[in-house]
Amino acid sequence: MAEVPNRADVVIVGGGVAGCSVAYHLTRIGITDVVLCERKQLTSGTTWHAAGLVTQLRATRRMTELAKYTGELFGSLEAETGQATGFKRNGSLRVANTPARYEELARGASMGRNFGLPVEPVSPGEIKERWSPISTEGIVGGFWFPHDGQVNPADVTQAYARGARMRGAKVLEHTGVTRILVENGKAAGVMTDKGPIRAETVVICGGMWSRDLAAEAGVVLPLHAAEHFYCVTEAIPGLPRELPVLFLGDEWTYYKEDAGKLLVGFFEPNAKPWGQGGIPEDFAFGTLPEDIDHIAPYLETATRRVPVLERTGIQLFFNGPESFTPDDRYLLGETPELPGLFCATGFNSVGILSSGGVGKAMADWIRDRRPPVELMDVDVRRTQAFQGNRKYLEDRTTETLGALFDMHWPSKQFETARGIRRSPFHDRLTAMGAWMTEAAGWERPGFFGAPGTTPEVGYSYGRATWFDSVGAECRNTAENVTLFDHSCFIKYLVAGPDACAVLNRICAGQIDVAPGRVVYTQWLNDQAGIEADVTVTRLSETEFMVVTIAVSQRRDMAWLKRRLPEGARVFVHDITSATPMLALMGPKSRDLLGRLSPDDFGNAAFPFGTSREIDLGYARVRASRLTFVGELGWELYMPTEFAGHVFESIVAAGADLGLRMGGFFAINALRMEKGYRHWGHDVGEEDTPLQAGLGFAVAFDKPGGFIGREALVAQRDAGPVERRMVQVRVEAGSIPPHLYHNEPLLRDGEIVGSVTTGAYGHRIGASLGMGYVACPGGVTADWLATGAWEVEVAWKRYPARLQLGPWYDPKGTRPKG
Repeated sequence: MAEVPNRADVVIVGGGVAGCSVAYHLTRIGITDVVLCERKQLTSGTTWHAAGLVTQLRATRRMTELAKYTGELFGSLEAETGQATGFKRNGSLRVANTPARYEELARGASMGRNFGLPVEPVSPGEIKERWSPISTEGIVGGFWFPHDGQVNPADVTQAYARGARMRGAKVLEHTGVTRILVENGKAAGVMTDKGPIRAETVVICGGMWSRDLAAEAGVVLPLHAAEHFYCVTEAIPGLPRELPVLFLGDEWTYYKEDAGKLLVGFFEPNAKPWGQGGIPEDFAFGTLPEDIDHIAPYLETATRRVPVLERTGIQLFFNGPESFTPDDRYLLGETPELPGLFCATGFNSVGILSSGGVGKAMADWIRDRRPPVELMDVDVRRTQAFQGNRKYLEDRTTETLGALFDMHWPSKQFETARGIRRSPFHDRLTAMGAWMTEAAGWERPGFFGAPGTTPEVGYSYGRATWFDSVGAECRNTAENVTLFDHSCFIKYLVAGPDACAVLNRICAGQIDVAPGRVVYTQWLNDQAGIEADVTVTRLSETEFMVVTIAVSQRRDMAWLKRRLPEGARVFVHDITSATPMLALMGPKSRDLLGRLSPDDFGNAAFPFGTSREIDLGYARVRASRLTFVGELGWELYMPTEFAGHVFESIVAAGADLGLRMGGFFAINALRMEKGYRHWGHDVGEEDTPLQAGLGFAVAFDKPGGFIGREALVAQRDAGPVERRMVQVRVEAGSIPPHLYHNEPLLRDGEIVGSVTTGAYGHRIGASLGMGYVACPGGVTADWLATGAWEVEVAWKRYPARLQLGPWYDPKGTRPKG
C-alpha cells in the first residue's frame, strides 16, 4: 500500500469515474503532485454498477460538448494507458412515440448541428433495420447518433487511474477522508483516517457522500441518492452484438446489448430516494433490495416493445443508488463558500458519459482558478443555500430521476418541493389567478388566469395554454399599466468609506455618480467576459444597492466578496429578504403613482435612471425609474412590513386605469422585443460587452479602470467584433415556430450562429429571438442586411430577419416619455 504523503498540490476525494478523470486530466496539463483518496476501492460507490452509456447529445450546448469530448477520449484512452475500456462506438437511437417527443428530439438534433454532432432522422422502418428486436408499433420516428456507444465503467475508471499514475499521481485506496481542513477561510487540505494531507486545492468527487462531507465544512452541495433499477436478461440466441443503445423516453426505458444479453434500464417517475439519514460508511459495491412491484409497469411495457423479452428469463434484477441534484445537472467548480474547495459530483446518471469533459474542464479550472469555458448550467455557484435541506432534497429526488426521461417542455416546472420561498405578495397573487413558477426556490407568477382560479396548464413547443393570457398582459403593459412582483431579485447593500472606489473597480460602468442615480453595468473577468449583469443605485456617498437575478445570489456575492481588497473599509450585506420589490410598468404608471404620492413623477423632476424615496400611501418607498419591459415604469422597493399596504394601495388606485397583474412569461416576451439581455442565457462569462452590444454601459476611460479593461480595450481597438449579438425575427406564416435556445442561424445556407433565447413578441406579433452570429470581417448591419437568413427549428428551416437593434421602439422613447 502506498504511503500517505503529508502534502500535495491537489487532493481529490473519491475514486469513482469523476475523481479518476480529474486526476488523469490534471497530470495531462502538468499538475502531477496529485493525491486521490478512495475510502474503499476504486469504483466501489456508484461507478461500478453504472450502465456505461456513452451518448453525446445533452440538454445544452456546453453539456453536449463535455459529453462529445468524452466520447472522443474513449476512442484513444485504451491505447494510451494499456488498460482495456470496453468502449465500442455502436451508435444510439432516440425514439419517439408521439409527435411532441419527436419535436423535442428534432430540436435537440438541430442544436447538435451547431457544433458538428453527427445525427440523422430515421423512420420506424429504419429503426427496425438498426434494432431488429424492436416492435415499431406506435413509434413515430427517431434520430440516429452514429458516434454514440457504450463502455465498461469499471475498466474506464481504471484506465483514468492508470494514466494518472503514469504521470506521477498517487492513487490511495482504503484511505478515507474524514473532513476538509480549513484555515484562514480557505481549504487547506484533508484529514484522512491515516493522518492529514495539506493542500491548497481540494476536490470533492465523493458521489453520494459529497453532501455530508462538504456540510461539515459549511459548504452546500445539494444532492441526494435514489434507487436506480435495471434488469439483465439471460443470453438471447442470435442477438446482434453491435446493437445500438436504444432510448425510449416515452416509455421511461433504455436498452443496451451486454455480452449477448439485454440490459433494460428505467428512469421512472415517482422514484425512490435512499440514504435520507446519510450513506453508510461501509457501503461498498453495495446493492439495494429488489422491488419488482415498483418497476413492474415499465418492465411490462418493455416486453411489448421488445417481444423477445416475453420468452427470455431475467438473470439479474439490479437496484443500486445514484445521486441526483435538484435540477438534474451536476455540480462543478469552486464552491462559493470556501476558496480552494472544488467539486465534481452529483452526476444524475450521466457521470460516465460526462467524465472526460468534466475532468478536462476541472483540471483547467483548478490551474487557472476560472472556468475554461462558460459552464453556468453545471457551475456549483448556481445552487442556493436552502437546498442543503434534507427534506427538500428527499422530496425533489422523487421527481428528478424520472425527469431525465420526461418531456423537457419549455417552461416545464418541477412539482415537488415547492412553495419554499414566497414574497409577501404570494397569497394575494394566487388569489388573483397567478400560476406560479419557480426560480432558485422563489415562487413567482408565470402568468395570470381568472381571479380565484388555478389556471389549467398545457405545455407545448408551440403555443402553450397560457399564450393568450400572456399576450393580454403584454398588450396591457403597452396600453395601460401592469404590476409585476420582482421580490425574487437579489439586493446587496454595499457600504463603507471605500465602497465607491472598490465597487467602481469591479463595475465596468461609472458608478461614481450623484446619490439618487441608477447605473446599469456589468462585472467582468480578466478576459472581459460578463460575470454579472446588474444595476447599481447610489444611495448616499458611502452606500450602494446592487440588484441582480435570483439564480445568481450566491455566485455574485462570492464574486463580489473575493474581489474586495484586503483591508478595504467595505461591508456587503444581502438585504433581499428585507426588501421586496414591485415593478409598475406602462404608460399609465405615472398617473397611478400620482394618485398615491405627492411626489412629482414628471420627466424633469424624475428623469429615467433616477432613484429616490417617496411617500406611497402611508409608507416610505424607494422608487427607481427603470424598465426591463420597454415601457414607462418604476421599480418600487420597500421594507417587508410595508409590502401588504403598498400592494393594496396600488391595486385600489389602479382599477380604473386598467391595472392588471403580469407574470414572468410576459416579462420574457416584452424584453425580447426590446433586446434586453438576460445573464446566463444571452450574456455570460465568455461574452464581452462589445460582443453583447453593451458597449454603451462601459466607462472605458474612468479613473482607476476596471477589471477586464485591458482585454476589452484590445478587442475594441481590433475593429468590428467578429461575433455579435443580434435580434432575430422569424418570417414564416401566421403561426411561426417558437424559438427557445440553440436553434442554428444560417446565412446563405451556412451555419454562422445560434439563438440564445426566444419568445413570441405580442406587441409586434412575431416570433423573436436573440443570439450570436460570427463573421471573420466583423458583424455589421450591412452584412446582416445582405445575406439570405434562416433559422433551423426541429430539423426544418424558416426564413428570418436579423438586425442589431430591437424590434420594438428602436429609439427607446417609450421608457423615457
